[in-house]
Amino acid sequence: MDLNRRRFLISSGAMSLPLLLAGCGFAPQQSTPPSGGTKTLTFTTWGTDAELASFARAISAFEQANTGVRVELNSVPYGQMFTNIDAQLQAGNPPDIFRVPYYTFGSYAGRDQLLDLRPYLESGFSDRFTDAAWAAVQGDDKPYGVPHHTDTSAILYNKGALDSAGITSVPTTLDDAWTWEELTQVAATLRAAQPADSYPMAYNWQGNGVTRWLSLLFQADGRFLDTDLVDPTINSDAGAAALDFSSSFFTENFVPPNNTIKSSTYASDTWYSQTSAMVWSGAFIIPDATTTLDFEWGATFAPRNERGGGDFGGNALVATAETANPELAALFLDFITGDGQMRDFCQSASLLPTRKDLTESGIEFDVRPELAPVFVGQASTVRAEDSSQVASPDMSKIITVLQDNLESAFAESTSTADTLAAMADGIAQATGGTT
Repeated sequence: MDLNRRRFLISSGAMSLPLLLAGCGFAPQQSTPPSGGTKTLTFTTWGTDAELASFARAISAFEQANTGVRVELNSVPYGQMFTNIDAQLQAGNPPDIFRVPYYTFGSYAGRDQLLDLRPYLESGFSDRFTDAAWAAVQGDDKPYGVPHHTDTSAILYNKGALDSAGITSVPTTLDDAWTWEELTQVAATLRAAQPADSYPMAYNWQGNGVTRWLSLLFQADGRFLDTDLVDPTINSDAGAAALDFSSSFFTENFVPPNNTIKSSTYASDTWYSQTSAMVWSGAFIIPDATTTLDFEWGATFAPRNERGGGDFGGNALVATAETANPELAALFLDFITGDGQMRDFCQSASLLPTRKDLTESGIEFDVRPELAPVFVGQASTVRAEDSSQVASPDMSKIITVLQDNLESAFAESTSTADTLAAMADGIAQATGGTT
């Protein structure tokens, strides 16, 4: 997921635990730890202040529920996170548990570096999660982690900018989400009403966020990998529709010229500066936007075409294959995805749950709670067949293929046919598949 750079905790080092549970909003669950003396788990993560505070509350509750158990939480900057993890895995001294984005998860599972949780989880454990979330932590049909939370992109809008262009209403239900054609009309209306140096929108596909372009492919009812997760399927009618639609953002002057894949300017920055009237963004931005922006803003759903669709962002929690305490690690992963702990984490950090019950009942963000239904609803458009592709063990290589070729399409006007052919070839090389 994108990092909220204005509120991100950049200091590293172990946090002092346990912490008091005052105001945490849930009671410790009672569980049965493995027998024996004191047991210690190490847990490495990055996180915002709100995320780390919620982790600390959950850890303290877990320790209270399991006498003699201690969890050491080590927080590191995101930029150092996986360099550290990879070095520790290679040296044979990794943490017991760590946090990992779904698009990176598959590479660790594919190298047999994660604990197969099947022997340690009770029957029916998977039933607590949405199908899309559970699919995102599978490797060879084995669970190598737990889906801790997700996030997905909706559209944030500057109400004043839309009002001044005569756009006085936006969709308030998922069923009424703009179609691609309707969004194009909205963007054209904004384009005509704005000065030349302002733009209707910006898309958050910079860097590893290129996976968010896949939302458009899914909305066209397409895939980039076949069901075997090996052969590329992106060179298709759906692929052409998604690429033509996104390329039109540039040819129609709907987005800033630098709103490309490899731009150093984040889409959210253009919205903050009021250079763009709308921006695709995850819910994680809500706390910062609420305290920073001095204009009225709201959120509506991402568009739909053949169907609704969205990016499956967020992170899983995994145990390493070399953990000395596999039963205890699995017990912690079970505990931290309990309903109370997940609700606390998502509400305080403005993120989305992966549990079915919380998705169905809804949650209220601590900040701008009225926006939670937009993001929860948008997340419901993500299908298991979408998220399972993003969890491919070859996803890191596929990301590079998407970055290079979408940059070429957007910045150099490479044709749709040539771009899709190059994407298919690149994905096949990454997976060992055939075009």
